[in-house]
Amino acid sequence: MLSSSDFVSASWELIVRVDDPNEEEQKDVTLRVSGDLHVGGVMLKLVEQIKISQDWSDFALWWEQKHCWLLKTHWTLDKYGVQADAKLLFTPQHKILRLRLPNVKTVRLRVSFSAVVFKAVSDICKILNIRRSEELSLLKPSGDYFKKKKKKDKSNKEPIIEDILNLEGSPTTVGPPVSPGLYSKTMTPTYDPISGTPASSTMTWFSDSPLTEQNCSILAFSQPPQSPEALADMYQPRSLVDKAKLNAGWLDSSRSLMEQGIQEDEQLLLRFKYYTFFDLNPKYDAVRINQLYEQARWAILLEEIDCTEEEMLIFAALQYHISKLSLSAETQDFTNESEVDEVEAALSNLEVTLEGGKTDNTLEDITDIPKLADNLKLFRPKKLMLKAFKQYWFIFKDTSIAYFKNKELEQGEPIEKLNLRGCEVVPDVNVAGRKFGIKLLIPVADGMNEVYLRCDHENQYAQWMAACILASKGKTMADSSYQPEVLNILSFLRMKNRNVSSQVASNLESMDMNPECFVSPRCAKKQKSKQLAARILEAHQNVAQMPLVEAKLRFIQAWQSLPEFGLTYYLVRFKGSKKDDILGVSYNRLIRIDATTGIPITTWRFTNMKQWNVNWEIRQVAIEFDQNVSIAFTCLSADCKIVHEYIGGYIFLSTRSKDQNETLDEDLFHKLTGGQE
Repeated sequence: MLSSSDFVSASWELIVRVDDPNEEEQKDVTLRVSGDLHVGGVMLKLVEQIKISQDWSDFALWWEQKHCWLLKTHWTLDKYGVQADAKLLFTPQHKILRLRLPNVKTVRLRVSFSAVVFKAVSDICKILNIRRSEELSLLKPSGDYFKKKKKKDKSNKEPIIEDILNLEGSPTTVGPPVSPGLYSKTMTPTYDPISGTPASSTMTWFSDSPLTEQNCSILAFSQPPQSPEALADMYQPRSLVDKAKLNAGWLDSSRSLMEQGIQEDEQLLLRFKYYTFFDLNPKYDAVRINQLYEQARWAILLEEIDCTEEEMLIFAALQYHISKLSLSAETQDFTNESEVDEVEAALSNLEVTLEGGKTDNTLEDITDIPKLADNLKLFRPKKLMLKAFKQYWFIFKDTSIAYFKNKELEQGEPIEKLNLRGCEVVPDVNVAGRKFGIKLLIPVADGMNEVYLRCDHENQYAQWMAACILASKGKTMADSSYQPEVLNILSFLRMKNRNVSSQVASNLESMDMNPECFVSPRCAKKQKSKQLAARILEAHQNVAQMPLVEAKLRFIQAWQSLPEFGLTYYLVRFKGSKKDDILGVSYNRLIRIDATTGIPITTWRFTNMKQWNVNWEIRQVAIEFDQNVSIAFTCLSADCKIVHEYIGGYIFLSTRSKDQNETLDEDLFHKLTGGQE
């Protein structure tokens, strides 16, 4: 038989600190436990000893020294390795977090600090009614992000009170996951296609989202433009290295907020992380489209992405148009909206989905790949040589371009054949100057081969540009996306086409616009306010008839057509190199960029990738491609896990398909992004 002294030696004292939000201060509770007691048993003993009757179901044990949650309640203390010196905290898993959305609005809501970030973001997006949560993530801003703002706060007598939307009473955080209301196609809120606000008959469908009480369209409206002074005070990255610093703070999707040192009530940024927006649908995505528009708008105003002056004016005109429509839409009363019969709407939507758009001659597309043949001008940059374009006869077939001295020689051997698969396609356009150029950066063994093509007019440019864009992705003109791409390019060119009219002059007189709000501070400095306003109004003529949601979508499309769109930068050192380079990560490729000149050196496509892995000891990412090409680099501006997750995340997103409904393979995401740390 065991004596009482034997019993004492098998058990030991464990001190647990209790973090009860209802109590003023944390208190320590001492428990007598043994190594074979499971975590659930420890929690039970703890609650019995505290003797406070309340709902403890959200509480869990956090092990401070090991920086981990003890969530497997059936595991024993021995299995976890918990001993008498362990500092355990009994704390709620859901805590308040402040999230700054792309539209610079801050929401306070209860978020799981124990679930991995991928799951936490999914829950946040359900609360905010944003579909496709896998495209977003949480970013911890660098010290520079709020730095300028703080200086301003000191000079002000009164501190700036942040516009905070309080959603902390959210029912979606505790208990069972949110009901499928927000996610099923038939029960998703329908939005008015013109104003972008939810149709009244669908208000009740938001019953499990706390946005009901607030006014569920609040996040679907764009914010009024910031004053030029506020714009000038915001952090603007000046170089590629600065842009690389912005991406250092992405949280690890495979670990919880608490494990990454995030404190209760801390401010994080909720941002679209992956630039591949799947199934954007005005009917279900008013909030998502508005937040995407806002993220694009700030990227352009703060010059996180480069664009020409001509493009800046189009973006300004669209912003001016959207802000005007948003102001008038907010003052309207939507309760008298004519209700659409939901069944009819669902059926017509199903009809469109099943038809998959209009395809007139599908068989012809499959059997006969179209080709382009025309006279274009070509120029190859050489050192110490002026730009001299020479005309040739070009033929575009499959994914390559061949060119000949003239049309008569097209049956013979071409002067050169350029394979565009994996190349960079950069527009080189000035509509006012009637210049329609295409710059091709074609990967070759020792870097990039640079070729310029010049077209004669808009239509020719749109056809060839669309063909080049598709070919760079490995697609031919037989692909169903070719025709929409051509139309998209043409509509963007027409927006650039300035048609000066007497109306602009009269509008200038009655104008209530501060033009500096709609362009980047650097662009605003270049011209006088009145001159800038006139140019924005000129560009506005081309978009003045657009409904609100269409204007936002057009803004997003124009952003997507910029050469640098979707590139996330990191400062890296390639194996065997003596200097630092910039690595650009995009949805389909990696680009090595010269850090000082900003010129792309080499491109590698994900489609040619055989495998990638990380040596966690030396924090080096190694990637193998086809044809025995392999690269390795260490990341200097961020942890290598962030870059590894970016690559895996894009590959994961490329596996999505329409027939998946809304479900995601979370295990596959963690397998592709987690690494074997």
